[in-house]
Amino acid sequence: MANFGCSDLRLVDPYDVAFREAVSAVGGSHVLQSARVYATVAEAVSDCSLVLGTTAGQHRVPQQTVERLESGITAVRTHAGRVALLFGSEKFGLSNDDMSFCHGLLRIPTSPETPSMNLGQAVAVCLYELVRTESVPVARAAPAVPGTDAEQLTRMLLEVLDKSGYTNRITAVSTEQKIRRWIRRLRIGSQDAPLLLGILRQILWKFDKQG
Repeated sequence: MANFGCSDLRLVDPYDVAFREAVSAVGGSHVLQSARVYATVAEAVSDCSLVLGTTAGQHRVPQQTVERLESGITAVRTHAGRVALLFGSEKFGLSNDDMSFCHGLLRIPTSPETPSMNLGQAVAVCLYELVRTESVPVARAAPAVPGTDAEQLTRMLLEVLDKSGYTNRITAVSTEQKIRRWIRRLRIGSQDAPLLLGILRQILWKFDKQG
């Protein structure tokens, strides 16, 4: 991260907090020392309006669009808000629940015979691709809602679906992931979020009044 000018490192439930004392990060100790630790992915990306996950795409069928790194990274450069690149552990990668917080997925075009990469190498390749194309002029997209607003929309819509009888206990988890992915695919603008939240609040008020 330090090699490519990035310093905002966020870790979700790290295995060992001793990373702050690592002595092998030449020139990058400030990144480790200032890293922020979160209990969940939702908390870690709450202020991010674009979240791109990384996957080898070998062991599961992703529910989002998977783009090659060189084309998918364009969304980072054209985005007007805060962007997060989300990496999973080297052993397990990102879970389906982790991916549900992503607006899209990136894939480094590795060999099919050896698709997995060391985590540090994967981060370096992604950040290199980002800075490699920084000098190319692009048009910025309109600001999108941050993660907190996207999650609020997700929760309120799930509550509406629950009260309407659309969801049930058996499909609750999968429905939550589907709705979360759908909300993020919509790329809702920050100016539209208050309108949608107001609509959902009115629907919930009607449900509660009738109940």
